[in-house]
Amino acid sequence: NYFTDMTNEEFKKYHGLNNFQSSSNFCQFKNNKDLPEDVDWRQTAVTPIKNQGQCGSCWAFSTTGALEGAYYLKNKELISFSEQQLMDCSKLNHGCEGGDMNFAFRYTENHQLCSEEEYQYLAIDEACNYEQCEHVIQIKGFCNVDRNNEQQLKIATAQQPVSVAIQADSLKFQHYSSGVFDDFTCGNNLDHGVLIVGYGTSDTQDYWLVKNSWGTSWGEDGYIKLARTNSNNSSGICGIAMDASIPII
Repeated sequence: NYFTDMTNEEFKKYHGLNNFQSSSNFCQFKNNKDLPEDVDWRQTAVTPIKNQGQCGSCWAFSTTGALEGAYYLKNKELISFSEQQLMDCSKLNHGCEGGDMNFAFRYTENHQLCSEEEYQYLAIDEACNYEQCEHVIQIKGFCNVDRNNEQQLKIATAQQPVSVAIQADSLKFQHYSSGVFDDFTCGNNLDHGVLIVGYGTSDTQDYWLVKNSWGTSWGEDGYIKLARTNSNNSSGICGIAMDASIPII
């Protein structure tokens, strides 16, 4: 794929999760026993695959993905939101040097976010200039899914796309091209922000459907299927159940 000729050190430039900031505001879900067997938000609540480039801004793409899904589900309009505004203006984060989705959600609690069209992505750090555009979205807050609980994560995903952190620096992850990624040795030292956009089953193996921000030439046209255990006492593959959150509009 796109990263095949890179060393693992070069590949790690495409990560950028730091400043891990947990929240005490946990999502309250009813114990829904009638969840659909599979969910895929890509046809309605998910914008096309984006590419963060050689900038550690994955946290911003994970955040906008969750905001785009929540906004669609409330307004039935799919708008691509600005990662660059989050990079330039969310001062608790560090732009291309990394950040955390919860800090980005906090920014969007207090500031309206522009569309991608009006505040375009440059893959470099710039001065904050969000006054330049028509502001589109502001959230009421956000909540964190119960940690290490894939059943709660499944309930959340059945409602809307979910922002999650994973460890993505392994060689196998770097060279992923298709199928269900089931290497549970990939670790749980969270270093990359992505977006769960569904779940399903392939040849008896349950999986999470995950949108990445490395362009369409990586993975399955920019997506990866990560093995799902359905456990309520597990960090999940690559730590996917350790830091999950959703915005509240």
